Amino acid sequence: MSIPRLKSYLSIIATVLVLGQAVTAQAVELPDFTQLVEQASPAVVNISTTQKLPDRKVSEQMPDLEGLPPMLREFFERGMPPQSRSPRDRQREATSLGSGFIISSDGYILTNNHVIADADEILVRLADRSEMKAKLIGTDPRSDVALLKIEGKDLPVLKLGKSQDLKAGQWVVAIGSPFGFDHTVTQGIVSAVGRSLPNENYVPFIQTDVPINPGNSGGPLFNLNGEVVGINSQIYTRSGGFMGVSFAIPIDVAMDVSNQLKSGGKVSRGWLGVVIQEVSKDLAESFGLEKPAGALVAQIQDDGPAAKGGLQVGDVILSMNGQPIVMSADLPHLVGALKAGAKANLEVIREGKRKNVELTVGAIPEEGKEMGAEPKSSIERSSNRLGVSVVELTDEQKKTYDLKGGVLIKEVQDGPAALIGLQPGDVITHLNNQAIGSTKEFADIAKALPKNRSVSMRVLRQGRASFITFKLAE
Repeated sequence: MSIPRLKSYLSIIATVLVLGQAVTAQAVELPDFTQLVEQASPAVVNISTTQKLPDRKVSEQMPDLEGLPPMLREFFERGMPPQSRSPRDRQREATSLGSGFIISSDGYILTNNHVIADADEILVRLADRSEMKAKLIGTDPRSDVALLKIEGKDLPVLKLGKSQDLKAGQWVVAIGSPFGFDHTVTQGIVSAVGRSLPNENYVPFIQTDVPINPGNSGGPLFNLNGEVVGINSQIYTRSGGFMGVSFAIPIDVAMDVSNQLKSGGKVSRGWLGVVIQEVSKDLAESFGLEKPAGALVAQIQDDGPAAKGGLQVGDVILSMNGQPIVMSADLPHLVGALKAGAKANLEVIREGKRKNVELTVGAIPEEGKEMGAEPKSSIERSSNRLGVSVVELTDEQKKTYDLKGGVLIKEVQDGPAALIGLQPGDVITHLNNQAIGSTKEFADIAKALPKNRSVSMRVLRQGRASFITFKLAE
């Protein structure tokens, strides 16, 4: 082999060795969770609950075996169902398992509301296998957080971090009791932050790919500094088991709830009294926005904070108190974090112009008000090029829906209305950003609609309002 060729081979070998060392170095840099687990595990607890179910009494038709000779009584009992062998009532019980963690040395524990919901007895098992009954201090179903208390002194406590500092891609660790296996450790990364889930408007969830299974609920989620950044709460699953998508309640939210439960036994949240929806590309175009962003106000509660503060249907909220609203789900998180009586400065787009609206935040009511049943009567008829027949709303219908105007859809023919899913019984209150006061106004506005451009329409269906968009072809 010639010297130049030998030098070339040696150069290649050297390069391979350097690359191998680099790969080895990278492998060594992977996180080691041993110390974190050793320090944190003593403060993670297993939670079991017992719920008493209604008594199931012995059937009155069963024979009375009292007084029979022992041999005969034993013979008859063998042929009877087990629950019928005693004349006493049988108490049935349901049990469940979950996790939790100690946040104060005197025994306060955080867990999920759904772990202890409807429990008659809550039992906490510590890392040293000791067990004790827990007292329920308070629960908050909206955030799925519950605060418990056990008797103790100098108990191990977890360090709390700041969930607001979390970023997608960071390593996180979970400790819990999946399927009853105490102190099971799993790891993964933060997949996303600020997630909104259906019917969970007040919690900006942390999404992770940490393996979470039944029994992990209520357990802590740690960052690499060993600080709790969340409470593992939910999983997305089609099989009942882990599928790579888990959700945790941010510890910032959980501690705010905990402090309120500890001091007053209930949680107070800010409330605007609006129904909002996402701003799609077509809606953005119809409202004159450069890009989809913000929260579109589809409905306003009568006499609510938004109505009193001058917010209007069709406003697109772009920011609140200087914090941008990128997705509509950002708004409930920000409003819910405020207390009743706080001021909220909203930047909105109204009729294509930016405007500031300042209002006073109210307290979220215990139960929302229903808008009423679907109206049934009709008077006058009007057809139009949308392929829909509408009639005037009666005074009673306007009162039922709390409306000043609008038209009721009586029939949907083939055409744009059918394509966008309009149905008989829907109420149209706005068309092309204009309020509808009568069937004539509706027909006039529909006649003048532009072609090949996104047009918005506000529709009320079974008390729920939303904006939809459509385009009329040439």
